Amino acid sequence: MTGTGNQRQMHLAAFLFNTGNHIASWRYPPTKTSEFLTFPFYRKLAETAERGKFDLVFHSDGVGINDRYDDIVRRTVTIRPEPISLLSALAAVTDRVGLAATISTTYNEPFHVARKFATLDFLSGGRAAMNVVTSSTTLEANNFGKAEHLEHATRYRRAQEFVEVAKALWDSWEDEALVFDREEGSFADPAKVHRLDHKGEFFTVRGPLNVPRPPQGHPVIIQAGVSPTGQNLAARIADIVFVVNPSLADAKLRYRTLKELVGTAGRSPSDVKILSGIMPIIGATTQEARDKARQLDDLIHPTIAVAYLSDLLDFDLSAYPIDGPLPDLPETNGEQGRSRMIIDRAKRENLSIREASAGLVAARGHASFVGTPVQIADEMEKWFTEAACDGFNVMPAYHPGGLEEFVDLVVPELQRRGLFRREYTGRTLRDHLGLGRPANGFDRAAAGR
Repeated sequence: MTGTGNQRQMHLAAFLFNTGNHIASWRYPPTKTSEFLTFPFYRKLAETAERGKFDLVFHSDGVGINDRYDDIVRRTVTIRPEPISLLSALAAVTDRVGLAATISTTYNEPFHVARKFATLDFLSGGRAAMNVVTSSTTLEANNFGKAEHLEHATRYRRAQEFVEVAKALWDSWEDEALVFDREEGSFADPAKVHRLDHKGEFFTVRGPLNVPRPPQGHPVIIQAGVSPTGQNLAARIADIVFVVNPSLADAKLRYRTLKELVGTAGRSPSDVKILSGIMPIIGATTQEARDKARQLDDLIHPTIAVAYLSDLLDFDLSAYPIDGPLPDLPETNGEQGRSRMIIDRAKRENLSIREASAGLVAARGHASFVGTPVQIADEMEKWFTEAACDGFNVMPAYHPGGLEEFVDLVVPELQRRGLFRREYTGRTLRDHLGLGRPANGFDRAAAGR
């Protein structure tokens, strides 16, 4: 969207990851760890984000826990609430902020997911967003009667078809299908309600959906794939792309690549918003911020970093010298994009296993912005104005204080510079993003006949 005059403004998402995005957040004294499965905990976070005029809040999800290594269960937070239930409750206590949740396209069916997000869009007045993931572990497959996880390329083909079917289901009721003619006794016009009769590689879906077309037409689609396959999927289907960038140089390259892919896919690059993940750690002085970051890092148990890296790389590193280099690793059928990013960086910078794992666990591979509110705003402005992103997925290190500090201290500085809105100008998430309401595919098909 544009702000004062023609000045481009950034978009902000709040990543509300359990007790905080730092792996040791649950041990940090200001964190409300004992409250993080209570509704007031999440209500306060959502209300804080809305007070800060954020575009959306985002709850990630998975369909299993990583328990291959005891240390992951013992020393990290592996539980999280089911996000659709949570966001439906938050829809009742917020008015403007978007509500985004992760959905696995590998272990769900498009009909019931399309129905849930259409309902969330109605309950929230047009603020729903669906983060499309393919899941990445055999442990998740085992929870759904599968011995092995789908092969990487196959699960991305499934994700593409999943989104196509979901969009067709959202379109299966035309906007004028509901008549509500009490006198004539006509509730809906059957000529404007459509069967899909979809038969594809992965799904056979008759349709129509038993929920009418959502307020946004289609809830906003988010994608966060890091691998080339994931980026190509994002270019075809996503309204928002969450990206992992450890540095400004990485961010510029990824931004340029993704925008080119969007154009190649026949879409306008301006219709896809690229948000780079950042972990802000804020202090009244530079030293105070550094001390806070050091305190958080000191709470990382010495054995968890290698276990976490082993899990991500799908390779047990515990038998290798911690101060030695990463060994040659076999290809994984797990999370390929982030794995490749870590491996390439370790080789490029000659990192030891200790260094590679320490860099991963604090901010999960994202950039950490440590400093005063002005310094953090400076860095955000630099990334934004130098074509590295369209905004940020803000990842507070701990909850609720990390988000409160950002809203109270950094957001006003961004507003003062004209880089971020002072008030919402629309009601839906698509309004916040400056995105139009998609045309109904059945309307287009009828117009073409």
